[in-house]
Amino acid sequence: MKPGVFLLLLLQVSGSADGRCFCQVTGDLDDCACDVETIDDFNNNQLFPKLQTLLESDYFRFYKVNLNKPCPFWTAGSHCGSRHCAVQPCSPSEVPEGIRDSAHNKYSAEVNEQLDECERAEHLGAVDVSLSAETREALLDWSKHDDEAERFCVVDDEESPDSQYVDLLLNPERFTGYKGPGAWQIWNSIYEENCFKPYTVRRPLFPDTFQSSSGSEARSFYSWLEGQCVEKRAFYRLISGLHASINIHLSARYLLDDSWFQKKWGHNVSEFMQRFDSELTAGEGPKRLRNLYFLYLIELRALAKVLPFFQQPSLKLYTGRPEEDGKHKELLLDILQLARSFPLHFDETSLFAGNEKEAAKLKEDVRLAFLNISRIMDCVECFKCRVWGKLQTQGLGTALKILFSERQIEALPTSSAQRPRFQLSRQEIVSLLNAFGRISTSVRELQNFRSLLAEER
Repeated sequence: MKPGVFLLLLLQVSGSADGRCFCQVTGDLDDCACDVETIDDFNNNQLFPKLQTLLESDYFRFYKVNLNKPCPFWTAGSHCGSRHCAVQPCSPSEVPEGIRDSAHNKYSAEVNEQLDECERAEHLGAVDVSLSAETREALLDWSKHDDEAERFCVVDDEESPDSQYVDLLLNPERFTGYKGPGAWQIWNSIYEENCFKPYTVRRPLFPDTFQSSSGSEARSFYSWLEGQCVEKRAFYRLISGLHASINIHLSARYLLDDSWFQKKWGHNVSEFMQRFDSELTAGEGPKRLRNLYFLYLIELRALAKVLPFFQQPSLKLYTGRPEEDGKHKELLLDILQLARSFPLHFDETSLFAGNEKEAAKLKEDVRLAFLNISRIMDCVECFKCRVWGKLQTQGLGTALKILFSERQIEALPTSSAQRPRFQLSRQEIVSLLNAFGRISTSVRELQNFRSLLAEER
């Protein structure tokens, strides 16, 4: 059935289309002291334009990723057959020299001066006895920082010959035709095996369809969810919000015309309604959109918390072009200051409170579950979807790392002569900002879909 015909049938359902998608996406958000309208105004009118400008800069547009890692959980089928799934990696000449220099991918400029000498002699792990005690201690600190046991997500080895730079602006996230059993298996594995849900409780989503389950099953699911601790509820809502955001991107950049003489990408209103219309999803669609706003608050809070790290004079957004690098760091600091000024931030102190031992165990369970989800991204058969899946899960993982590193961030040294314990690699910085850019874009696109649906009345 053609999209236009399907849309006409949808509009014949009782109630306006925009009302059925958005009437419940308003007011206060669960487990938060914030409301949808405040986020819409802040994002669409203040933050979104500045963030888009930053993400077009060279430092943030090039993302290094390994697309050849095998799926660690099942034997993946053949790769997506659509030509729109393909990714064109960058040639070395297309990537600024400052980014290609692996030393600058990880550490600030002043730290790199020490690091370069060590790397010329031997690999970081082999500490030369001729090095000073101070340098040896620094190397141990860096090694500890790079220990995957402290991460919320898997990070590709940037030194692997299989890792290549991808220009995110030339490989945008959009609908590629990747769907069906392979795509469903990804989300099914995420929800069923990593969201703390028993198999006896069915989540409100059927395989191979956007339709929700029956009303009784949905009520049973949400009754179970409300009975969980705030941390597990938050974890599910983060994953649901990420899923909703990705679906918004696919609906907003849908392949509307794929003829031999043109390719037209744009908003597919019927696709959006299939995923988020209250009646077509038995009430589930608006819940997904509310979870998007919850995800927005979590990542926004991380940006506000990490401001002191980026305020360090020694930290450079290094591409080898000093004037541009300085300008883009100023813009980044402006964005982070704006994030900090948001009046109704999520209170992360409500998470992992109470008994210290139990809270530590729960935090580790959450970390391992999210780590597992990041591994699942290597099972995505569409390469373009894999790039954006890996980037967005890494960005959310970095946000969680920031939220739970408050003490290390507060203890950042005031002098460049001291070594900070809290560090972010270039990959983490790029994924953090681009992942939030995707969430910010989704919130902005909801305004576009509201307008489009209102026009169909």
